[in-house]
Amino acid sequence: MSTHSLNDRETKQAASCASAGHDHSRYRRQDIYDEAATETIAGHVAGILPLLDEDPAREGLFKTPARVARSLQFLTQGYGMDPEAILKSALFEEDYSEMILVKEIEIFSLCEHHLLPFHGRAHVAYIPDGKIVGLSKIPRVVEVFARRLQVQERLTLQIRDVLSDVLKPLGVAVVIEAIHLCMMMRGAEKQNAVTTTSAMSGEFMKTPTRAEFMRLINKD
Repeated sequence: MSTHSLNDRETKQAASCASAGHDHSRYRRQDIYDEAATETIAGHVAGILPLLDEDPAREGLFKTPARVARSLQFLTQGYGMDPEAILKSALFEEDYSEMILVKEIEIFSLCEHHLLPFHGRAHVAYIPDGKIVGLSKIPRVVEVFARRLQVQERLTLQIRDVLSDVLKPLGVAVVIEAIHLCMMMRGAEKQNAVTTTSAMSGEFMKTPTRAEFMRLINKD
C-alpha cells in the first residue's frame, strides 16, 4: 500500500524526537492517504458527475474526483486510529477523586446516512479512581470517533465506553450538542434545530453528580 503524508512537519518533528532519544512509539498521530484508495474513489466520483448533468472534464471539476477521494480519507481517518492506545499513552497514578471536565470540544463528523456533515461540541467528564489521563487525550479520543461515518447517538456512547474501559473511573459523563446538515440542507430543512445526546455511567447516574455536571457545562 502506497501512502502519502499529509503533515510533513509532524513527520519531521517525530524524526527529531527519535534522534533526541524520545520514544513516542506508543502513539503518534499521522495523517496519511492511501493512493490506491484515492485512485479507486476518484474513479467512482468521476462516474457520478455525468449522472448529475456535469462535465467532469471541465476546468473546475477536472481535479475534483481526486480532491473528494483525499477529503473522504481525511474525514474518516479515525478508522485507522486506536483510541485505547491514545489514552494508555498518558495514564498517571494520582490520588484525585473529584470531577474532571473538558468541555466545548469541537467535533466535525459525517452522518452515515447521507454522508453530510454534522458538527458541534462535546463535553466530557470523569471521576478518577486512582488514575488520571493527560487532558489533551480526551479531545483526541473524541476526534478519533468523530472522524468516522457516524450517528451522534453512537458517537456519544463510544466516547463514554472507551474512557470507562481504559481508565476504570468512578464514572463518566458525555454530552454532545450538534447541528446536522442532513436536516438543514435537505429533508426537514430546519436551520435552527440542535440535537443533544448524553451518556452517563457510575457516579453520574446519581442525581447530585449529574446535576453538578450539567451545571458546569452550561456555565459561561
